Amino acid sequence: MSKKSLLVISQNFYPEIGSAGNRIKNIYQLLNEQYEVHVLTTEASYPNKKLYIEKQFWHDRQLNEDKHIHRVKVANRKYTRNMFNRLLYYLEMMCRMVWMILCSKNKYDAVFVTSPPIFLGAVGILAKIRFKAKLILDVRDLWPDSLRGVGVFNYKWIISLFRMMEKCMYNRADSIVINSKGFYHHIEAKLKKETPIYFVPNSIRKEELTLGEPHIDGFAVVYSGNIGLAQDVEFLKQLSKSLFAKEIRLNVVGFGLKKGEFQQFVKEHKLYNVHFIRAMTRRECLELIKQNDVGVLCLKDEDVFDTVLPGKLIDYIACGLPIAAGASGYIKSLIEEKGIGYVSESRNVEEIVQFIVHLKNHRHVAEAIALNNEKVVQRDFLWESNIHTLIDAIEDEKAVQKVCRLEPKNEMINIDSKVN
Repeated sequence: MSKKSLLVISQNFYPEIGSAGNRIKNIYQLLNEQYEVHVLTTEASYPNKKLYIEKQFWHDRQLNEDKHIHRVKVANRKYTRNMFNRLLYYLEMMCRMVWMILCSKNKYDAVFVTSPPIFLGAVGILAKIRFKAKLILDVRDLWPDSLRGVGVFNYKWIISLFRMMEKCMYNRADSIVINSKGFYHHIEAKLKKETPIYFVPNSIRKEELTLGEPHIDGFAVVYSGNIGLAQDVEFLKQLSKSLFAKEIRLNVVGFGLKKGEFQQFVKEHKLYNVHFIRAMTRRECLELIKQNDVGVLCLKDEDVFDTVLPGKLIDYIACGLPIAAGASGYIKSLIEEKGIGYVSESRNVEEIVQFIVHLKNHRHVAEAIALNNEKVVQRDFLWESNIHTLIDAIEDEKAVQKVCRLEPKNEMINIDSKVN
């Protein structure tokens, strides 16, 4: 019996850094064990195309030579706040992908399309019609709400158009996959029919859990990931100053539109405790994270970000780090229920710094959190386990795991995360 054929459509894919590219790479590799999978994606360009001139990012020979990975070239590659440039980029990407689908001679049983950008939802709907295939929609962020949250595309006519597109792609999908439980009620409210919704969070591979060794000497805090429009850069600025006063090192493995602003602030205030580290592969990044003692996360105080589950949070958990977060909503609930860190809903830097100092002076608290992290990863955030939920979505199974994971259990070690 021949394998089912699956088309994966995504803007982001290997070797791009960031949680989106990593998510789709793992989905592709694991689904390949059961299906014949093809990928339609763009040339690597996030956060910028020049980064991928370096051979270190092309470390997977099998993926480099894979004939089932099809890439489209997009001329306008700039990640910018300029509305016109972004629209051009997404429209060109959509048109080139549509053309490849129309010209394709392949047949697919199912189409898996991931959004954002919302334009790929339209590509997925076309592919569903063209190949007479089932459509699985993967929602990693809520467009257009998140665009308004970061101040991009803040024009009523565009937002109205995107809301129509959003509702259309939800209702044309046969199954919907979400990477955060916080998205569930938003999507359910827009559905006109009963569509199964499955929770498949960003996760970690078993082999990644063994990368690197925790360091022994010193004490350091790490911020990893995007420093962009969704992140609270003012929080990072004040945190770096407060940590400097406490003589605590802050390692920043970041990229994004606000990185230059943050670097300039550090330079002007002579914050010698802050160390910016070049962009690196995922393996190198996980090894570096493990060399630190606390992981920092900060999002803007906007309602839309109350629903998200950032990839960096999963990485910190996987590396056994206590989490110090300026956040609210789903992130806050998860961290507090699982006993894996401290959250300041008001984004109070001094509260976060007090927690970090508390950890520095009470290592047993960090050790308790590390044990909790290990339990959380093994139960909720392993790709080798969570891929089966996605397979259920493809196969139309009403999985027990459908939107009912990460419920609190009384098996975590209690920690004294309240700062005196």
